[in-house]
Amino acid sequence: MIIEVIGGADEVPEVRVADVDDLTRLHLAVGAVTDEEADAALRAAGMGRLTDGDTGVVSVAALREAAGPRSSAPDWAERFDAMVIFAAQQGWTADDGAGLQVHVEPAASA
Repeated sequence: MIIEVIGGADEVPEVRVADVDDLTRLHLAVGAVTDEEADAALRAAGMGRLTDGDTGVVSVAALREAAGPRSSAPDWAERFDAMVIFAAQQGWTADDGAGLQVHVEPAASA
């Protein structure tokens, strides 16, 4: 799954979730926006925040809400829960487990 932060209408960054059925990976893909713009967009969307240029924190609840309804996999909820458990076992959680730490990568459209 990919959380994208890209330039949107009127150059206001837009946050969207892509590849919702791929629960084997999770990262932030940031387009041609500054770190400050990406952080502000993530916070405004309720999706999370940027901690620095390389790392972010994504809300588990917001990610489930944004991605779940768009999934085509009947077992998506169970696989999502397994992804969150795996992240916790690896120490990739934040905010007492309410968030997942993710790497920031350039968006393909950047």
